[in-house]
Amino acid sequence: MELQSVVDQMIYTSKRIEKATQEIFRMAREKADTEYEYRKALSIEIAKLKSEGMAVSILYETAKGNVAELLHKRDLADAMFKSAIESLRALQSQLNGLQTVSKYQSDTGG
Repeated sequence: MELQSVVDQMIYTSKRIEKATQEIFRMAREKADTEYEYRKALSIEIAKLKSEGMAVSILYETAKGNVAELLHKRDLADAMFKSAIESLRALQSQLNGLQTVSKYQSDTGG
Protein backbone atom coordinates (compact mmCIF):
# COMPACT_ATOMS: atom_id res chain seq x y z
CA MET A 1 0.00 0.00 0.00
CA GLU A 2 1.43 3.35 -1.04
CA LEU A 3 2.05 6.00 1.57
CA GLN A 4 -0.24 8.51 -0.16
CA SER A 5 -3.04 5.96 -0.19
CA VAL A 6 -2.58 5.36 3.53
CA VAL A 7 -2.61 9.11 4.21
CA ASP A 8 -5.79 9.52 2.12
CA GLN A 9 -7.46 6.72 4.08
CA MET A 10 -6.35 8.32 7.35
CA ILE A 11 -7.93 11.63 6.32
CA TYR A 12 -11.13 9.88 5.24
CA THR A 13 -11.32 7.91 8.49
CA SER A 14 -10.67 11.06 10.55
CA LYS A 15 -13.58 12.77 8.81
CA ARG A 16 -15.80 9.77 9.51
CA ILE A 17 -14.79 9.90 13.18
CA GLU A 18 -15.70 13.58 13.31
CA LYS A 19 -19.14 12.89 11.79
CA ALA A 20 -19.66 9.90 14.07
CA THR A 21 -18.85 12.01 17.12
CA GLN A 22 -21.45 14.60 16.12
CA GLU A 23 -24.02 11.84 15.56
CA ILE A 24 -23.23 10.32 18.96
CA PHE A 25 -23.92 13.66 20.63
CA ARG A 26 -27.30 13.79 18.85
CA MET A 27 -28.04 10.21 19.88
CA ALA A 28 -27.07 10.93 23.48
CA ARG A 29 -29.62 13.73 23.54
CA GLU A 30 -32.28 11.46 22.04
CA LYS A 31 -31.42 8.75 24.58
CA ALA A 32 -31.83 11.21 27.44
CA ASP A 33 -35.06 12.62 26.03
CA THR A 34 -36.64 9.19 25.58
CA GLU A 35 -35.60 8.20 29.12
CA TYR A 36 -37.20 11.37 30.45
CA GLU A 37 -40.45 10.83 28.54
CA TYR A 38 -40.65 7.21 29.64
CA ARG A 39 -40.03 7.93 33.32
CA LYS A 40 -42.47 10.83 33.31
CA ALA A 41 -45.23 8.74 31.68
CA LEU A 42 -44.48 5.79 33.98
CA SER A 43 -44.80 7.90 37.11
CA ILE A 44 -48.07 9.37 35.88
CA GLU A 45 -49.39 5.89 35.07
CA ILE A 46 -48.35 4.53 38.47
CA ALA A 47 -50.12 7.40 40.23
CA LYS A 48 -53.23 6.84 38.13
CA LEU A 49 -53.34 3.10 38.82
CA LYS A 50 -52.68 3.67 42.51
CA SER A 51 -55.54 6.16 42.70
CA GLU A 52 -57.78 3.57 41.01
CA GLY A 53 -56.96 1.16 43.83
CA MET A 54 -54.85 -1.35 41.90
CA ALA A 55 -52.98 -3.87 44.05
CA VAL A 56 -49.41 -2.80 44.70
CA SER A 57 -48.11 -6.27 43.78
CA ILE A 58 -49.08 -5.79 40.11
CA LEU A 59 -49.04 -2.01 39.89
CA TYR A 60 -45.52 -1.50 38.53
CA GLU A 61 -45.66 -4.18 35.85
CA THR A 62 -49.12 -3.01 34.74
CA ALA A 63 -47.90 0.57 34.51
CA LYS A 64 -44.88 -0.52 32.47
CA GLY A 65 -47.18 -2.40 30.15
CA ASN A 66 -49.40 0.63 29.73
CA VAL A 67 -46.44 2.77 28.63
CA ALA A 68 -44.72 0.01 26.65
CA GLU A 69 -44.39 2.12 23.51
CA LEU A 70 -42.30 4.68 25.37
CA LEU A 71 -40.27 1.89 26.95
CA HIS A 72 -39.61 0.52 23.48
CA LYS A 73 -38.50 3.94 22.20
CA ARG A 74 -36.21 4.33 25.22
CA ASP A 75 -34.65 0.90 24.75
CA LEU A 76 -34.19 1.49 21.02
CA ALA A 77 -32.50 4.86 21.62
CA ASP A 78 -30.20 3.20 24.16
CA ALA A 79 -29.28 0.38 21.78
CA MET A 80 -28.64 2.80 18.91
CA PHE A 81 -26.43 4.94 21.15
CA LYS A 82 -24.38 1.94 22.29
CA SER A 83 -24.07 0.73 18.70
CA ALA A 84 -22.82 4.15 17.60
CA ILE A 85 -20.19 4.11 20.37
CA GLU A 86 -18.96 0.71 19.17
CA SER A 87 -18.84 1.97 15.57
CA LEU A 88 -16.76 4.93 16.70
CA ARG A 89 -14.36 2.59 18.49
CA ALA A 90 -14.01 0.54 15.31
CA LEU A 91 -13.18 3.68 13.33
CA GLN A 92 -10.62 4.69 15.94
CA SER A 93 -9.02 1.25 15.71
CA GLN A 94 -8.93 1.52 11.93
CA LEU A 95 -7.25 4.91 12.18
CA ASN A 96 -4.69 3.52 14.66
CA GLY A 97 -3.88 0.72 12.23
CA LEU A 98 -3.44 3.17 9.36
CA GLN A 99 -1.18 5.35 11.52
CA THR A 100 0.97 2.30 12.29
CA VAL A 101 1.24 1.44 8.60
CA SER A 102 2.06 5.06 7.78
CA LYS A 103 4.80 5.20 10.42
CA TYR A 104 6.25 1.90 9.25
CA GLN A 105 6.31 3.08 5.65
CA SER A 106 7.87 6.41 6.63
CA ASP A 107 10.54 4.66 8.71
CA THR A 108 11.39 2.15 5.98
CA GLY A 109 11.18 4.64 3.12
CA GLY A 110 8.27 2.73 1.57
